[in-house]
Amino acid sequence: MSSDEAIDRLNAAVRDVADFPSPGITFKDITPLLADAELFAAAVEALARPYATAEIDAVVGIEARGFIFAAPIARVLGAGFVPLRKAGKLPSDTVEETYDLEYGTATIAVHVDAFDDGDRVLVVDDVLATGGTARAAANLVRRAGGHVVGLAVLIELGFLGGREVLDGVPLTTVLRY
Repeated sequence: MSSDEAIDRLNAAVRDVADFPSPGITFKDITPLLADAELFAAAVEALARPYATAEIDAVVGIEARGFIFAAPIARVLGAGFVPLRKAGKLPSDTVEETYDLEYGTATIAVHVDAFDDGDRVLVVDDVLATGGTARAAANLVRRAGGHVVGLAVLIELGFLGGREVLDGVPLTTVLRY
């Protein structure tokens, strides 16, 4: 399928769910896309393609939906996969980063030995909304010794301004709303 056809089909597969997880929110549900093997492969390819020659050492997946895309992207790029998890979920020594959410704060963590100094790292998630999680992920990778080459997301919710808070991290998106 052509690139334009793939984008059209990916867009059509994303289901809007009104008032989820709370009233007034329209949730972008990617489960129909994931259930279609051809569309899932197209999404992974579209996310990986811009980094094919970037010599990526590690692909970081942000818990939890970022894992869905990061692991196959790592495979495509011949890189390792590194999970970025909620605090307390990793079994060894970690580096943590706390960031603000709409109603409180959250903390994410990565193993202290996840990267060699200067490793070229691609950060992957399913959606970029306000950008707080993505910015925290990039900061965490840097603190753990990695060099953030870019952030790749399937969906960017452009109206929420997440791109503006990424502190210069190059952003690749497949679908933009």
